[in-house]
Amino acid sequence: MGDRLFTFDGDVTVNASEPKTIVKPSYTVFTAENSVSDANHPFLTLQDPEEALSGHPKGVFLNPLRGTAFEENENGKGTEHAIVTIDRRFVSFIRWLGENHISVQLVGHQTDKKKVYGVYQIRALSPDQQSIMEDRDQFLQLVIKRLLNSAPPERQATAVTTGSEERRITDLPEMLNYLQCAGETLPENIRRWTGRQIGTIRTNTVSPEERRHAERALSMVLNVQWKGDYFPSVDPVRARKILDEELYGLDRVKQRIIETIIQINRTHTLPAYGLLLAGPAGIGKSMLAYSVARILGLPWTSLDMSAIHDPEALTGTPRMYANAKAGRIMEAFADSGQSNIVFIINELDKADHAGGNGNPADALLTLLDNLGYTDNYIECTIPTSGVYPVATANDKSKISSPLMSRFAVIDIPDYTPEEKKYIFTAFSLPKVLRRLHMDRSEIEVTGEAVDAIIDRFRSETGCRGLEQAAEQLSAHALYEIEVGHKKSVRYERANTMELLQ
Repeated sequence: MGDRLFTFDGDVTVNASEPKTIVKPSYTVFTAENSVSDANHPFLTLQDPEEALSGHPKGVFLNPLRGTAFEENENGKGTEHAIVTIDRRFVSFIRWLGENHISVQLVGHQTDKKKVYGVYQIRALSPDQQSIMEDRDQFLQLVIKRLLNSAPPERQATAVTTGSEERRITDLPEMLNYLQCAGETLPENIRRWTGRQIGTIRTNTVSPEERRHAERALSMVLNVQWKGDYFPSVDPVRARKILDEELYGLDRVKQRIIETIIQINRTHTLPAYGLLLAGPAGIGKSMLAYSVARILGLPWTSLDMSAIHDPEALTGTPRMYANAKAGRIMEAFADSGQSNIVFIINELDKADHAGGNGNPADALLTLLDNLGYTDNYIECTIPTSGVYPVATANDKSKISSPLMSRFAVIDIPDYTPEEKKYIFTAFSLPKVLRRLHMDRSEIEVTGEAVDAIIDRFRSETGCRGLEQAAEQLSAHALYEIEVGHKKSVRYERANTMELLQ
């Protein structure tokens, strides 16, 4: 379970207006670093001297003022089972279950230690304990997942997750419950910020508009899994395989990418510099950027700088405006569901330099420095130590020096004619045929036809023209097969040149 054990033995006193009652709960808190909960990794164990707990016992956790135990309700009879050990990440969660008298069903088994029952899942039940209470159970599963993927309070390292779709926290009561259960998973400055937002929501001295903005900002922040800055090692063999799956050739470019991110293996933190992939259009810069996200095992978000004309689109609008909203950077966190992401900045060289409110590209500087940035709408410094920026550009000479200095620049050359021939034959044409559900035997493209295609697109950089040619030939062949009832269509230099005119 864990390698560090701490014993909790404290006094809990009830309200002074009531008869004074002191309870001395005692259990062992352990520090676990696993991101899974199963039979081998229970996050809670209970005393079970009669070995009566089996299957999926139902009941409630006792209010901490009454002790630290689970009360099983079998046939209307309550049997208490004291907590023996608990993962420190789940202490607040179990306390919240007890304080709110939530009916639950435990999923667990008898451990190797006799007379101890290990719990690795908790489901929410209806008050009569007869069925799963769907909405509340979804909330519990969200909290458990977040806790498992968080670090123990004294350490910020955390496992990498996929950023998959999950339930979202939207209404105020649920936000307050989440803060009670899993508030320790938030960075310290954000915990303080949540208190201020709740104060704004509850006060009678602010306008409904201000209250609405505070609720919306709070919901956005709580729906992000705030991870630490620890990253697992990268397997260079797997990394190269991922890059080869996406693009042919470019061996030196692929090696430079791996050389840049392999630093993680020693530091377990992201490299100090992001990646800037510079080269002609159509060469595959965006595909390489997406591959980096796959290698790191992180969700990604993309931003097209050619469509951004105002820095506030990135940094958010102040709440003084009725239509205020968070910036694209904060929205990226909210959309991905976690703070560790690959931020793909497309066409960095096409950022609008003539905007009246300044150059939007300059708003990226604080993000690239990994020191945290302040969103004007959220009104809080957002941690960015888990953000890895990967930018693309056609002309790096149009990028300002301050921005360039934040990147490790990798220049990507165009493909040679021989490389383009291979790419058309081995990649572009098979890709189009698969999409059209055509068999390779239904189309024959001679070597002279491939030469004609390369000549036709010689003046164009990259491989987009090759895929367009493959699309045109395949569509023509499909027409001849479906309408002309041919079994196969052969393309030589003459009819290929005619078709591509």
